[in-house]
Amino acid sequence: MKHTDFGQMPCPIARSLGKVGEWWSILILRDAFYGLTRFDEFEKSLKIAPNMLTRRLAGLVQSGLMEKRLYSTRPPRYEYLLTDEGRAFKPVLLSFIAWGNQHLAPEGASLLVVSRETGKPADQVLVDANSGLAINDEDYMFAPGPAANEVMRMRLSEVGKRAHV
Repeated sequence: MKHTDFGQMPCPIARSLGKVGEWWSILILRDAFYGLTRFDEFEKSLKIAPNMLTRRLAGLVQSGLMEKRLYSTRPPRYEYLLTDEGRAFKPVLLSFIAWGNQHLAPEGASLLVVSRETGKPADQVLVDANSGLAINDEDYMFAPGPAANEVMRMRLSEVGKRAHV
């Protein structure tokens, strides 16, 4: 089945999904943040078919989120490392953790983000770095950016009064 190419859409959400929206890719990135780097480690952790893992790793390398590096010549073996762009995906994973724990874990959290110093769980909030304020629906809304096309501007103007962050 051919997938729609979101890469040329003006929406940053669509473009991001085009790059990492496939669930295996997101789980591979999760495992890379856990410290896994080698094919067999990903395969064991994810219980994914080797051909599927090969395709997903190749896609992450091609998209610039991971790099493939030779670590053994006999036999040739590679590790997969996060690039700067891949490491920049971490806030997205942190948001998945917070949302999943809040809405999808009636038995309680199985994964927490904790302070290295105190060991206490973080209370994750999205903060405006300019003001230091938590981003909420009352004070923030979606607005077209400088590169927004006419479709984006129309969409946001029609729902602007209702659209919340």
